[in-house]
Amino acid sequence: MIQAIAESPGRGGETSLLGTVAPARWTAETLRWSRFLPATAAEGPGVRAAVWLQGCAVHCPECFNPQLWADRGGVVTDARAIAEEWAQRATAAGAEGVTLLGGEPFDQAGAAASVARVFREAGLGVMTFTGYPLDRLNAWAAAGRDDLTALLDATDLLCDGPYLRDLPDLERPWVGSRNQGIRALTDRYADDVRRIASDGGADRLEVRIARDGTVAVNGWATDAALAALLDDLGPRADSPAQIAAGAPERTRAEAAR
Repeated sequence: MIQAIAESPGRGGETSLLGTVAPARWTAETLRWSRFLPATAAEGPGVRAAVWLQGCAVHCPECFNPQLWADRGGVVTDARAIAEEWAQRATAAGAEGVTLLGGEPFDQAGAAASVARVFREAGLGVMTFTGYPLDRLNAWAAAGRDDLTALLDATDLLCDGPYLRDLPDLERPWVGSRNQGIRALTDRYADDVRRIASDGGADRLEVRIARDGTVAVNGWATDAALAALLDDLGPRADSPAQIAAGAPERTRAEAAR
């Protein structure tokens, strides 16, 4: 069983059924992903890389990234090979770690664990977001899900639990609702979590506008704030279909879809 070294635990939401069905098992060799940033200051402690995985079975209402729910689209690549490329780019960009989000990393736990281990081998920290509560993940892992165990073991900082729109959290960074936990699973980010548990913290939102005018957004904001922002800036460019269409390394099967 994975236990937190330091945590800002979630409060409320015990009756929600979101994230209470065990994720299906995904191959550990290939990863389905939508987006990679070598450096961002909005997805966890410090400057870090971020990987958005494609596919999520939790389906939280008013999710910040509903375009990443579908388990089709995005790009399918060899997990370890792409992780080695990402780790090099993250190191060159001065990133301290990587954040796995999506989408749902534990829906591809084996492949996500492969990615996390590559970053760990490069000396970088690993933060993972999940819509599944940690106690559920521990129970499924104890029942024989070694892929879930592998990703938990490779994670330094975990944000867990479904987003519940009726419990908005404006006091802590990174999470969207009060039921979600922020847990240091190793010493690496334990002090950050202790500060959050004591003093809270603020969210950040990054907006990137390409030369062609398309917009990509990461971080956290309410739906109303995001809608107002994008109404002025234009369409998002990070949908899975657009990512797949522009990715030369997508598989032949993906290109045909």
